[in-house]
Amino acid sequence: MDTPPNPGEGPIRPVSVSLHEGTIAALKARTGRRGMSAYVEALVQRQLERERLRELIEDAEAVNGPLDPAAVEAKRAILRGESSASADAA
Repeated sequence: MDTPPNPGEGPIRPVSVSLHEGTIAALKARTGRRGMSAYVEALVQRQLERERLRELIEDAEAVNGPLDPAAVEAKRAILRGESSASADAA
């Protein structure tokens, strides 16, 4: 049995989606008519990645218990480039 391609892989196929007119207008203004597919593809891939990350976090919490909010905030501070005592302690 063939393994289905991962997001972003495989041949490109046209699909039909329904969007509000205002969304379409904003999308066209941002991407131009020819860039819409690539933009939507990137958005969908990013959303799928976020959902997979959420699932990994939920799995880790099921095994290890809930995350410590202070430790999470300290790590976020590091990612933002903030240097604080709480960020250094985490």
